Amino acid sequence: MAYVRAVRQLLPDPAEVDPYQAHASASRPAPPDRPWVMLNVIASVDGSTVVDGVSGPLGTPADKLVFSALRASADVILAGSATVTAENYRPPRTSAVQQELRTARGQRHKPRIAVVSGSLRFSLDAELFSEPAERPIVVTTTDADPRRLAAVRERADVVTAGNAGTVDLRRALAELRAEGSLVLCEGGSALNGYLVGDDLVDEVNLSVAAVLAGGNGPRLAAGGADVLHGLSLAHLWESDGMLMARYVTDR
Repeated sequence: MAYVRAVRQLLPDPAEVDPYQAHASASRPAPPDRPWVMLNVIASVDGSTVVDGVSGPLGTPADKLVFSALRASADVILAGSATVTAENYRPPRTSAVQQELRTARGQRHKPRIAVVSGSLRFSLDAELFSEPAERPIVVTTTDADPRRLAAVRERADVVTAGNAGTVDLRRALAELRAEGSLVLCEGGSALNGYLVGDDLVDEVNLSVAAVLAGGNGPRLAAGGADVLHGLSLAHLWESDGMLMARYVTDR
């Protein structure tokens, strides 16, 4: 990983922080019927979450460190199939040190990646599906195309919830509870939007890059019902001009 300048906590108390330690020790009490769900999103100052269709150009070494720390804390990494394709997802690359720490916390040595897709129109030749020891999960509907579903089952474990091309995210999360108590959602904006609309988001980790992006990039959550959920600021970090905030949903 590229050199990272110190990550400074601005709130609640000024200090230098270790993102891995801070996220691993954060309080995240799961609801009784599903895992705790956190979003991780990066955006430009003017609100775009992508540049030329991907989020990578917005990132900095510090943001990538926080990204890795959140993944190291999660039991399941949830993402829509369009995001998985655009960002070229691979099996998790959890360091040996983090694998040992996860095992000591009672977690699997690596998080599992879960791909949400009602249509199953994604390539099974992608690297994500190439490692038998790290089978991903595919979340789809009960009436998904049987032939396509059979092909998916050869490369991934399958969770079915919802029908008519629309995944029932609440039911899907209840099924994913068997994998652990913490789900990290990495988007895209449509999946984030439906989670927000269904009041299934417990935490938002938002990195604001010190850039203007212009264009017509999506906001961090789009789609789903119009809602207004209050958030409390749990921490605010800074590194090299990027702000990294952790918000917890008021309940």
